[in-house]
Amino acid sequence: MIYDIIGDIHGQADKLIGLLTKLGYQHDGHCYQPPANHQAIFIGDFIDRGSRQLDTLQIVFDMLDHGAALAVMGNHEYNAIGYATPHPDGDFCRPRTSRNTKQHQAFLDEAPLGSDLHAYWLSRLYELPLWLELPMLNVIHACWDTAAQQVLSPHLTANRCLTPAGIIATALCDSPEFFALERLLKGIESPLPTGVVLIDGHDIVRKRTRVKWWLDDWQNRPLSEAAQLGTRARMNLPDGCNIKPLPIDFRLDTAKPIFIGHYWLDGTPAILSDSVVCTDYSAGTTGHLTAYQFDTDNPTLDNGNFVQYIASA
Repeated sequence: MIYDIIGDIHGQADKLIGLLTKLGYQHDGHCYQPPANHQAIFIGDFIDRGSRQLDTLQIVFDMLDHGAALAVMGNHEYNAIGYATPHPDGDFCRPRTSRNTKQHQAFLDEAPLGSDLHAYWLSRLYELPLWLELPMLNVIHACWDTAAQQVLSPHLTANRCLTPAGIIATALCDSPEFFALERLLKGIESPLPTGVVLIDGHDIVRKRTRVKWWLDDWQNRPLSEAAQLGTRARMNLPDGCNIKPLPIDFRLDTAKPIFIGHYWLDGTPAILSDSVVCTDYSAGTTGHLTAYQFDTDNPTLDNGNFVQYIASA
C-alpha cells in the first residue's frame, strides 16, 4: 500500500485538484479515486485563508465518504468548531476576537454563522479524528504525544473524534485537556526570554516559539537551534545567545514514522528526522501543496518520496 500523505490545504482547492491529478487520482463522478494500491491521507487544516473553502471540504469529504482517503483534524477545524460553540463561562470556546475572526473569515464568507451550510460543515468537522495510528505509521497534525492522547481519551469517541463535551473541556484555559489539545494540534511551544519576541509569518507578535520536538536532545540545544521558525518568521534572539527552551515534559515513545503538517515550511521538501516527516509547505499562501508517498513495502523515509504541485504563473 502506498499512502499519499497530503499537507495543509487551507481552502486552496485548485492546488488540491492539481496535486491529486499529478498523483494519478481521477474523478469518477463521485470523488477523486486513487490509483491502484494507493490511499490519500489528509493531515488537517482544510479551511481558512484560501478562496475555495467549501470546494476543498467537498473534495476531501467525498473522498472520505467513498473510502479513497483518511484524514485527521487540524487546529483550524478545531478552531472553527470552538468559534461556533458557546462556553459555559459565557464566552465561546474560541473567543470571537477581531484576530480570530479575521483568521476565520474566509470560511465564514462561504458558510455564514447560523446558516444551514455552516451547521452541516461543522457536523462533518466533528467526524475528523485527532490522530491515526496505522500498522506502519502514525499521523497527527502537529505533535505525537501519547501522554496528551491519554489525557484526551475520556473526551473522544471510539474513532478518536472529539465530542461536544470535549470541545468545551479543551477550551478551559490552563486545564490538562487544554494543554493536551494544544500539544497535539499546535505542537510544543517554549516561552521566550524577556525582551525577545517572535514575528510569525502573518506578522503576529508572539512571546512563545514552536520547538523542533523531533530533534534528538532538543531540550538541551540553544533556542537558535531548537526553535521552529520557518523562513517567514523572525526572532530577535541576540547573537551568541545560548538560552535553551524551558524544561518541558515530553518523550517520543514510538518507533513508527510520524507524519505531521502545521509548520508552514518553505523550500525543497526534506524529512525532519529519521522518523518524522512534515508535509506542510505553506500551500495556504504562496507555497506548494505537498504530499509524501509512504510505501508500506519500502518504509524507509527518503526525500525522493515527496511530490509537490507547482501551479503555473
